[in-house]
Amino acid sequence: VSSFVQGQMSKGVANGGMAQFQEMMRQQLESSMHAELEKLLDTSTGAEREVSKKDFEGFKNIFHRFLQVKGPSVEWIKIQRPPEDSIQPYDKIAARGLPDNVADSLNKLVVVKLNGGLGTSMGCKGPKSLISVRNENTFLDLTVQQIEHLNKTYNTDVPLVLMNSFNTDEDTKKILQKYTHHRVKIHTFNQSRYPRINKESLLPVSTNLSMTGQNSEGWYPPGHGDIYASFHNSGLLDQLIAQGKEYIFVSNIDNLGATVDLHILHHLVSQPNGKRCEFVMEVTDKTRADVKGGTLIQYEGKLRLLEIAQVPKAHVDEFKSVSKFKIFNTNNLWISLAAIKRLQEQKAIDMEIIVNPKTLDGGQNVVQLETAVGAAIKSFDNALGINVPRSRFLPVKTTSDLLLVMSNLYSLDAGSLTMSPKREFPTTPHVKLGSSFTKVQEYLTRFESIPDMLELDHLTVSGDVTFGKNVSLKGTVIIIANHGDRIDIPAGSMLENKIVSGNLRILDH
Repeated sequence: VSSFVQGQMSKGVANGGMAQFQEMMRQQLESSMHAELEKLLDTSTGAEREVSKKDFEGFKNIFHRFLQVKGPSVEWIKIQRPPEDSIQPYDKIAARGLPDNVADSLNKLVVVKLNGGLGTSMGCKGPKSLISVRNENTFLDLTVQQIEHLNKTYNTDVPLVLMNSFNTDEDTKKILQKYTHHRVKIHTFNQSRYPRINKESLLPVSTNLSMTGQNSEGWYPPGHGDIYASFHNSGLLDQLIAQGKEYIFVSNIDNLGATVDLHILHHLVSQPNGKRCEFVMEVTDKTRADVKGGTLIQYEGKLRLLEIAQVPKAHVDEFKSVSKFKIFNTNNLWISLAAIKRLQEQKAIDMEIIVNPKTLDGGQNVVQLETAVGAAIKSFDNALGINVPRSRFLPVKTTSDLLLVMSNLYSLDAGSLTMSPKREFPTTPHVKLGSSFTKVQEYLTRFESIPDMLELDHLTVSGDVTFGKNVSLKGTVIIIANHGDRIDIPAGSMLENKIVSGNLRILDH
């Protein structure tokens, strides 16, 4: 648990009765935590207090489980490959074709986007979903366009639900006004707000419920595994069930490949009642770039998500190997609403705790207890993996990813990006832009126009480099400006299998 607890426990061992002493320490820590949480609640009144009270119930539960954990959550020897039929190839599901009444299936669906993240890693203020990714369209614009297109095409009413965090809620709600005349109903609910805890004392670092001043760093959204509890607590789950909705399609808002797939939806709603599949995880083949992604395993008779954080140190290389674990989780998930309600009411959703250490600005070491949405797969009945094409996993985490989706490799139609038919092979090029490109604003100033990348395999750019208009990149291109040097790639250049280094300045005469 923490070095503090370990230290206390080892003292106790010297005085005999290890198990007894451990239990006593746990109870002591838990009661101290409960007392601190009550103190925090007493610093506020009204609605804020009520919301925090609900959040703290969830936090007490995860804290209790955190104190119980005795070593790694998986025994490596018990890990088995999933049975053949538990991960179906997408082609097999698509081969069944679509029914005449696609609208009936769509009217049972709700699209949920995970919208709790900020754009900080790309140098942007505010919610990541509000970053422009293509022709001035943001992640959120593209999502709304996709669902609106479905609703217009099939005359349906698929709603969009955004799971916001306290970091993104206010800014997102302001922007939602612009979609009032679009044919898509948009709902939001908020992720919980949990207290960060001091790594040594294991007590909250905040002194009151406010989000300002000293306390602004005292809180965190507890990972997307929180969706089950916060969706249920918000009342929205019951509201959607009452409207006849049966499944949610959940994905990260920055995964531009996560569009509604009618074949997977049809597969879900056409199962016989006793065999209803309650949880589908879209997985895709691992490449060398995906070694850290979670994978599906068979464990104690259940399909289970194994994340790199759960892997014992001695087996990390084995976990990363492409030969043993061939697939990874895209975090595109299809989940039964009725099953979420049942499991939530029975308190039966079991997700491993991710212990995320952080250092606050003042240097204080804290711990965040988090969970991941896909980890709940083992709690659902008849869970299934579907091995989907790589095109359904197109996350934009960095400006290198942004360059790909802004380029002519993709065409945009009704909010969906598809690989250009002019690209001769379906894999995306490997792009690595250096630190001068990390922030979106700076990245944009370095390209007068986005290069033609249809025939590109690999691009590495490092240092102070700019690109003129209508540059074309093919094969493997490496451009390195050393410290103090600058390289301006001239307008109209065609670079094929080239390494460019040194200094090249182009100045207006």
